[in-house]
This record gives sequence, structure tokens and C-alpha cells, in this order.
Amino acid sequence: MNDVTSEPELPHAVALAWGVAANPQRGPKRELSIERIVDTAVDIADAGGLSAVSMSSVAAALGFTTMSLYRYVTAKDDLVMLMQERGIGVPPETIAEASGWRAGLSLWAAEQTAVYGRHPWLLDVPIAGTPATPNNLAWLDAALQTLAGTPLDQHERLSIVLAVMAQSRWEGLVSRSYEEAARRAGITPDDIDARGSAMLEQLVTAEEFPAVYEALHAGVFGPAGPSPFPFGLARIIDGVEGYFAGREATPPEPVDPLLDRAEREPKVREAAKARREAEKQLREARKRERQALAAARDRLSRK
Repeated sequence: MNDVTSEPELPHAVALAWGVAANPQRGPKRELSIERIVDTAVDIADAGGLSAVSMSSVAAALGFTTMSLYRYVTAKDDLVMLMQERGIGVPPETIAEASGWRAGLSLWAAEQTAVYGRHPWLLDVPIAGTPATPNNLAWLDAALQTLAGTPLDQHERLSIVLAVMAQSRWEGLVSRSYEEAARRAGITPDDIDARGSAMLEQLVTAEEFPAVYEALHAGVFGPAGPSPFPFGLARIIDGVEGYFAGREATPPEPVDPLLDRAEREPKVREAAKARREAEKQLREARKRERQALAAARDRLSRK
């Protein structure tokens, strides 16, 4: 009879990350180790991206056969997990020492973005589930700790951390794309913005894209403008702060047990359908208005 209460066996890479996997008793020349393998793989990824990493490329860089690596790492996926663990490292103590949850969460986000800057290939590592390795958990713990003592419950804290993490990853991805494009073209990231802004100057008209046109002539897309990412992160954190205030000032609305049933009533469904149709007609009317306005401007410009 199987013991259903027994602990599940750890995946090999997770066991290696936690230091609870058995190391080979004998290795080639006793010069090879899991630490050397992972460090070499990280160096290769830093130089050429994650796609440059293979069991054979790591073995060649170490001066061993590919088969010798399999005594330590059973698959490339395991190696990538250990590389990611090594690449992110541990969160700095300054996060825990920050004054207040807002400063702590902002610093956590900045440090995450800095990690992506040091190891851009981390952005290509698949997210395959809940963090299970020590350094990943340390980063998650540091973020959740910044929200300790707030009125948020545990689900809300995790949701906020994920929102901030998404902002950091997006900034890291955009920054990496700029760096790669600039390197291929032999120019600087600022040059990319300057060229893009100049191109938009030729293509964007006030009639067709009025909001983009206004932003363009305000210098939003040029290299001289401030980075939009710190502002965006600050607004996310403002939203969290506002959520605190709303929870303290407004008592939760009572749940209406009949609301769901009422929404399924035929007359209610018909009214909702009519509202959606009216909203659709309004959008189409606004579109026709914009087209008529553009045509009128075009006629006036030709007189």
C-alpha cells in the first residue's frame, strides 16, 4: 500500500539548488563541480545569451566531454534553473532597511531591474511555476516583507508584488531590446530614440493620430525625455497607497445575495444588451465625427 502522506521527491535541480542532492563520488580528474559548471554557463549566457548555452558549449569551455557534465546535471533544463538561481543572487539588505513599505518596495523593484541589466538572459528563462529555489524565494520574501504591517491580506500582498515585478521585467526587456538594437546598428540607445522620433515626424499627422501627434511634439519620444518607467512604478505604488486609504475610509459593501440571480432575469439581460449596443453606436458615431473633422481640415488646408 502506498503511503500517500510521504513527502514528494524533489526535482533534481531543486535539490541541487538547496544543496541536498548527492554529489558524484567520482568525477573526471576531480576538477569538475556543479559550481564550476553553473558559473561557466552563466559566463557563456552573459556573453552570448541563453541560446548560446548548451551542454556541449559548457563542456567545451571547461575542457571536458559533454557526457562528463551529465554526472552533475542531468538535463539542460536543470542547468538553466541553476543558472537563474546563480544569476539573480540574493536581495540586498538595503531593501529590509528601507524606511517604510513604499521605499522598500521601490528599492526592491529597482534592484530587480538592475539584476536584469547585469544578466539580460534571465528574461528568457521560462516562468514555470511557484518559485522553489532559495534565491528566488529570498527575493519573494524580501518583497512580501516590505508589505508586512500593512492592512493587506496575504493574497493582496502577493498580487501587488507580482504587479511590481511585471513592471521591472518590462523595463528590463525594453532596455535589453534597445541595447541589442543599438549594438547591431553601431549606435547608442539615444540614437534609436532620435531616429524614431524623426521618422514619426514624417508620418504622424494631427488629423490621423491627434494624441500621438501632441505627445510627439512635446518631446515624449525623443532621447531627451525622462524615462517613463520610474513614473509608472510610482503610480502603481500610489495606487496601492490609495487602496490602503480606501479600505480604511470605506466599509466593505454588503454582498447582495440576489444580484447574480437578478442579472440573469430576461428583462435585465435585454437592458444590458441594449446598453452595449448603444455604447457601440456611440463609438461608431465618434469615429465618423473624427473622420468628418479630418476631411474638413483637409479641405480648409487646400484653400
